Amino acid sequence: MTMSNAKSLLKKLKWTWQPESSREAGDSVVRNFLLHWFPAKITRPSMSWGYSFWLGTITAVLFLILTITGVFLMFLYVPSVERAYLSVKDLEFVISFGSFIRGLHRISAHLMVAFVFLHLVRVFLTGAYKNGTAANQNRPLNWIVGVILLLLTLLLSFTGYLLPWDQLAFWAITVGTNIASAAPVVGDWIRFILLGGSTIEQGALIRFYVLHCFFLPLFVIVLFSYHMWRVRKDGGLACVDRLSLSEKKEAVAPNKKKTYSLLGITSGSTVHVQTALVDHERHTVDSSPNLTRRLMVVILATMVVASILTFIFQAPLEEAANPSITPNPAKAPWYFLWLQELVTDTTFTVGGFTVNGALIGGIILPAVLILAAILWPYFDRSSVDSVGIWFAKQRRKQNIIFLIIVLAIAALTFIGTFMRGPYWGLYWPWETWQETPTKF
Repeated sequence: MTMSNAKSLLKKLKWTWQPESSREAGDSVVRNFLLHWFPAKITRPSMSWGYSFWLGTITAVLFLILTITGVFLMFLYVPSVERAYLSVKDLEFVISFGSFIRGLHRISAHLMVAFVFLHLVRVFLTGAYKNGTAANQNRPLNWIVGVILLLLTLLLSFTGYLLPWDQLAFWAITVGTNIASAAPVVGDWIRFILLGGSTIEQGALIRFYVLHCFFLPLFVIVLFSYHMWRVRKDGGLACVDRLSLSEKKEAVAPNKKKTYSLLGITSGSTVHVQTALVDHERHTVDSSPNLTRRLMVVILATMVVASILTFIFQAPLEEAANPSITPNPAKAPWYFLWLQELVTDTTFTVGGFTVNGALIGGIILPAVLILAAILWPYFDRSSVDSVGIWFAKQRRKQNIIFLIIVLAIAALTFIGTFMRGPYWGLYWPWETWQETPTKF
């Protein structure tokens, strides 16, 4: 192959990522399968670092890392109670780079839970779940899809927690499924379906494995794809609506060099020649290479940070699971510790009658929070002027209430993680407690 042929081939491969003209930039989005996800042009506020913090993109990158590392782990993991622990131990001490792959998978799972939650917080505080100025928007529906994606992310992490089959995993799942069993009428049925029986044995392990590796990722991919498609259908991020409101409305003659419909330039004023922004060219840039460059920065930064955290926080592996030995204290996974703490705080005795904290704190209160989150966009009566604005004055009260709930969940998680010791007693984070005998 001659040098000129090599240069020509290289240009064909990279031209969509480095277009030399605005026309090439538009063509690159149409012709590149990966870039076809994005619009040909994007507004400058949508690309800003300070509005969305790119939390949704970071979450998508973490899911991609989980998918790639998960595939490698599937080749080496054996989902049986006799060999699961030993296969994970081989990953840690025998397989080349096995410890890093497992650690990266674990830390990415934890980060994904955190960033999905932060993304949901950002959407609420900016009022981005409300419809704006564009026609045919349905952002409340996309908000509900986001809430479901958060729940699926929690289930993904929860089902993966059992797979190492060590003491930490076994008893964390025991605590979590016991909380689920407190649901009225269907509690025991839910636990039985999850575990494939009344105890955590082979049936539970294989069910968690199949859910974790196939069904839940499939649901996440489908809903995530719809979530992104819905963002495009709703006119992009909510900050675009704010930008259109700030512009002075005026009639703009169509550009005769540009085709607005399949039939060419239309006569009169129709949807084909109207735009949400008055000066569209001034507020938008080509997605390639402007958006793609920032996207690459976010992808690389996410991968680097996740890799560094993998080296700092080693993935734990305790003794093999033993149903006869109960650790003291036995804790749920960290993202469910606020529920475990709520169960403790809502369990009390009045006049010889004990109130069931597992039902109140573990089922009723979380169900109320989820239902409120789903329905809230339909009760929010703030105007479109508050859409896409951080801490809008019209939404001050509801933002304060929401932040109180978020901070309460964070505080309960901190208490459950760092301040609960043997027999679920309270200790200051700097205090040490005496070793207590393990329950047999």
